[in-house]
Amino acid sequence: MADVFSEFITTLKEKLNIVDVVSSYIGLEKRGSNYWACCPFHHEKTPSFSISEPDQFYHCFGCGESGDIIKFVKEIENVDFMDAVKLLAERAKLPMPQTGYDNQKTVEQKRKRDTMLKILNDTAHFYLDNLNSGKADEHIEYILKRQIPANIVRTFGLGASLNFTDLPAYLLKNGYNRQDMLDCGVVNSIDGRLVDSQGGRLIFPIINAMGEVIAFGGRALKKVDFGKYKNTKDTPVFNKSKTLYNINLLKKLKTTQTIREVIMVEGYMDTISLYQAGFKNVVASMGTSLTQDQARLIKRYTNNVLISYDGDAAGQHANLRGLEILKNEGLNVKVVPLVNGLDPDDVIKQLGAEGYQNCLNKAMPLIDFKLHALRSQYDLTKSEEKRKFVADALKVIKTADSATEQEDLLKTLRDITGFTYESLKRDLNTSPKEDKPEPQNPPARKDSATVSERASRFIIAAYLFGAKFAADVPITDIVFTNGVHAIIAKYIQSKKLMEERVQPAELFEFFDEDSEEYAELCRILDYSDGNRLKGEVAEKYFYDCIKRLKTDEIDGQIARIKTLIEKEQNSAERLKMAQTMQQLLQIKSKIKSGDKQ
Repeated sequence: MADVFSEFITTLKEKLNIVDVVSSYIGLEKRGSNYWACCPFHHEKTPSFSISEPDQFYHCFGCGESGDIIKFVKEIENVDFMDAVKLLAERAKLPMPQTGYDNQKTVEQKRKRDTMLKILNDTAHFYLDNLNSGKADEHIEYILKRQIPANIVRTFGLGASLNFTDLPAYLLKNGYNRQDMLDCGVVNSIDGRLVDSQGGRLIFPIINAMGEVIAFGGRALKKVDFGKYKNTKDTPVFNKSKTLYNINLLKKLKTTQTIREVIMVEGYMDTISLYQAGFKNVVASMGTSLTQDQARLIKRYTNNVLISYDGDAAGQHANLRGLEILKNEGLNVKVVPLVNGLDPDDVIKQLGAEGYQNCLNKAMPLIDFKLHALRSQYDLTKSEEKRKFVADALKVIKTADSATEQEDLLKTLRDITGFTYESLKRDLNTSPKEDKPEPQNPPARKDSATVSERASRFIIAAYLFGAKFAADVPITDIVFTNGVHAIIAKYIQSKKLMEERVQPAELFEFFDEDSEEYAELCRILDYSDGNRLKGEVAEKYFYDCIKRLKTDEIDGQIARIKTLIEKEQNSAERLKMAQTMQQLLQIKSKIKSGDKQ
């Protein structure tokens, strides 16, 4: 059965082109024989993410991420291997084979995930049926009060929890076990009894980019001592820091049009209200502080983000550090000023779609909004507070990306405060910068390789990527002590014997992801741009590396002979061993003095 699946994977990769798949997520630019982009897996301003179309693999020369078409989809969609294969199979219009290739651990993980998704899906339908049962008067009343039409209710799959007991009883009746129900967050255990974790609330299903229900948000309909809104807990299929509400409909929108910008709001009702008014390019952070993962999720759809949080300037100011995360991921961030005290839903209801569009038209660059938010915190009619405002404003202005932007902001500050431009400029030059999160660069790649291991790595890369000077030396003449290098050398030799083309992408199937062996393969792929494998310097280094490996091999033999001599009692045998050792030393001397071996 494993052979059936392997053949399917081979067919899948042959049918799809990695350039077509990657370009559906990020913009690519062709330079030379490869395609380039800023890496989607770490923040960078200069493209170092390369896709080799002939070899069907990607490699980032910045963070070292490498892989084939399946690994790319797995990472970019944040799904497991099988789900990545399913997505690609759908794209290629290939039916998935029924196989039993998984090991026991993988089978259990897959069973657990599939069961959780089935429970979540059945729970969503249960809540939906409740809403249409004629028993959800409070929920219907709230929907009508918030002016949500029936078609939007259906689009977002809104539902109703009527009490704390019906859902667990329904799920148990359908054969789900207690632990699976608890693990996916739809029920809690209180004094040993199972209760609906969203008991009595209006339900908002949270759906991922693949269209799967992964969690629920609930809105209390009565006054409660805790939050009006709450989400089900984080689970293996739901992590709120990696999720955005309405990402499923945004992905659907992308298939029909280019998304120039994404509007980000705080919660469910703002999302639904904007979507209903025609602003379908909207997502919500569900009340969490913005994260790097959410920023990268947005970058799959656009580079432009309009932040449309509540009109309370103090509340917006508290979110500014989160907005810096978006900016540090390379997104163009603007903030939408709303009438104080109103949220996007209020603006839509009071001013309509046109009124909200006017707010969008006034969106400010992030640094301008920082000044706007600061101004609201001070009473500028009081001298002391005006001076404090200026001190804080100068810290913000100092973070501007250019001198011209600083000049423009200083003029704005001059107009607000009445201080002269010259005095503000002098103070700017002596003021400290505003504290802000630094861009999270990829962690330094660990590489404790010895000189010999680096030599072995260069030799393997030369053969793998067809360096001209490597053609003169049979790879079988070289002994590779590094296990990864030995496996790759064997692969290269087998391809040569069968007169087939070496395809580096096939090597990803040889090593487990997240293993040191896979990391070593990625280090070898740092040579895939070819520039380090060209010219006289590279050729000389290649032969120096071969000398190094050959002399290392002889040193190993000499060390073993020395050990044997120490143990040998027979003088004649010891003499023979010493003569052999002397011969090896002579060979080593010739290798070191020769130009090419």
